[in-house]
Amino acid sequence: MRIDNTLSAVVTGGASGLGRATAEALAAAGAKVAIFDVNEEQGEAVAKAIGGMFCKVDITSEESVVAGFAKARAVHGQERVCVHCAMTHRKGKTVSRNRETGEFTRLSTEDYEYAAQGILVASYRVASLSALGMASLDPLEDGERGTIILTASVAAQDAQIGQVAYGSLKAGVNGLVLPMARDLMDLGIRVNAIMPGIFGTPLLGRLPDKVLDSLNASVPFPKRLGKPEEFASLAMELVRNSYFNGQAIRLDGAIRMAPR
Repeated sequence: MRIDNTLSAVVTGGASGLGRATAEALAAAGAKVAIFDVNEEQGEAVAKAIGGMFCKVDITSEESVVAGFAKARAVHGQERVCVHCAMTHRKGKTVSRNRETGEFTRLSTEDYEYAAQGILVASYRVASLSALGMASLDPLEDGERGTIILTASVAAQDAQIGQVAYGSLKAGVNGLVLPMARDLMDLGIRVNAIMPGIFGTPLLGRLPDKVLDSLNASVPFPKRLGKPEEFASLAMELVRNSYFNGQAIRLDGAIRMAPR
């Protein structure tokens, strides 16, 4: 798929981190970009900087996501590209022991359900609503109408202690890819996922230097955190290269996460 000023794109989580880098890359290539995020101030600033638009969207709300797509499409037209980077979750061990009381507790079902809504359900919601809109588009070369990129994680394959919700639900995101790609094949809509390793997002930027040095050393090569623009680069290739379909791709410097 060619990226130019006729192409409309939606990027969730586009106010910062991986989503922001992807929104910037798409806009730099000429695409009309709509950013979906809950951070209104930062999202508006990024949208202004890239000549795009901002939609305040809570990915855990059907009504909010539907409204966001309606707003974006009213200005930019139906998107052919949807990159879903936003998520929300809670972490904790399946069962852990309180050091002070000695009592055992578990990650509550409610906390797991919250993570499921913010990772897996939201991924299906955003992708399926985008695909529903893409289905009405005129086909491009090869009959292609659109492409959807989800964000999983290396934790989908080697989650660490305390990541029972995050790891299993990111694995669920990978599990969406092939059946959804097959569901949408007759409509000419491709579906892929990226599994980033340890990336230098604003969240990790708040860690102490000692911890960051340890994280850098844990990556086989290159011995550093991934750069958001490297995630964006892969996302751009997944848009451009129409033979990528039904894939979940690790982007991690060959890291394999230890148990802790």
